[in-house]
Amino acid sequence: MTVEEYNESVDLFADNLYRFALKIMNDEDRARDVVQDAYEKLWRKVAEVSFEKVKPYLFSTAYHVLIDGLRKEKRHRIYISENKPDYSHYDQYSDLNEVLHKIILELPDAQRSVILLRDYEGYSYKEIAELTGMSESQVKVYIYRGRLFLKERIGHIGVLA
Repeated sequence: MTVEEYNESVDLFADNLYRFALKIMNDEDRARDVVQDAYEKLWRKVAEVSFEKVKPYLFSTAYHVLIDGLRKEKRHRIYISENKPDYSHYDQYSDLNEVLHKIILELPDAQRSVILLRDYEGYSYKEIAELTGMSESQVKVYIYRGRLFLKERIGHIGVLA
């Protein structure tokens, strides 16, 4: 891959990669870090990766960086419960996109990742299996279970009120 092709890959795929990382991490700064890490790893292997394989390489790399980060975070997470009064008023607010985003964050990491790759980024089951290192049947199971969970959670009208 040439330097020009590398720069073109930044123009073509950086926004999609950022959006993917943001949906999983729910943190803009960390999502930017994931994109930067993915492109740094690509730069280190610029001679080995062909331009035709850049998009799968970037998403695969970002996926693995995300999973590693989430695992590290879970190991170091300390749960502190604070009894703060809730002054927000959600009774009349019903932004479907925000509700859906909050429900997606409730999914287990693996289900959330494959659903985002499939439904938001448009990857096929086979491509997702290659990106994540899972079998194609496991990808299908995770997507099915995740969609079922979303359907059950969104199916209650109380969620939207």
